[in-house]
Amino acid sequence: MASKTDSTDPGDLPTPATQAGRDGLDALVARPGKALIGLDFDGTLAPIVPDPEQARAHPGAVPALAALAPKVAAVAVVTGRPPGVAVRHGGFAGVPGLEHLVVLGHYGAERWDAVTGTVTAPAPHPGVAAARAELPGLLDRVGAWQGTWIEEKGRAVAVHTRRASDPQAAFEALREPLTDLATRHGLVVEPGRMVLELRPPGMDKGVALLEYAREIGAGSVLYAGDDLGDLAAFTAVDKLRASGTPGVLVCSGSEEVTELRERADLVVDGPSGVVGLLRALAGRLA
Repeated sequence: MASKTDSTDPGDLPTPATQAGRDGLDALVARPGKALIGLDFDGTLAPIVPDPEQARAHPGAVPALAALAPKVAAVAVVTGRPPGVAVRHGGFAGVPGLEHLVVLGHYGAERWDAVTGTVTAPAPHPGVAAARAELPGLLDRVGAWQGTWIEEKGRAVAVHTRRASDPQAAFEALREPLTDLATRHGLVVEPGRMVLELRPPGMDKGVALLEYAREIGAGSVLYAGDDLGDLAAFTAVDKLRASGTPGVLVCSGSEEVTELRERADLVVDGPSGVVGLLRALAGRLA
């Protein structure tokens, strides 16, 4: 059972439940200048809300990151959102201490660097626009679930069911037709917490995290996430561990995604717990 912390106050670091997690945390503390801190955004740095456009980072997130970032090799926010949206909703731009923060948006397909304030990205996949054009008709045919809505994500498109009259029933009813639609246009479906996202294959948080860790020559990695999309990042940390790079897997606690809790070395109480962990790390590395 992974250990748990829920405090936003700086203090003692919690002890991971697994030996691999304890080794990863020990390595991070021993050589912080080689450590990569990877963090999901929604559900990890920002509380989950019914309308993703209203999501904002926990009030303590930016101060905690600003205290921690100068003491480690890198901090990367790894998200399915466009990087510019994550930067705005997170309040990351122009913050002293976060000059070298990186946001790997669209699962790493786009990248925002604080040092330049610019986004780099390849051309979008044409299947996204084609699938988006068919979505309204598909939703009508499936049953026009009241409250189900489409989120434009540039390089991906998502259908949310959290505001539907029966969110889980809408989610299940849409899985197969959305998978068929995605397949026809060369896309894949990524399920999440009451959301189904259609995006190009080969884009996931694991690929993004692994490539960035190798780019900077990370000596240890901590990754925190809350949703099914973060399982790929957990797998990337496992791959790094297998090749000799210690790592820590942190679950930003959610009863909706038990798979992540079961694989984590450490479970914290949502974004407030993540903030507490970051502050404790910053305090330990002072």
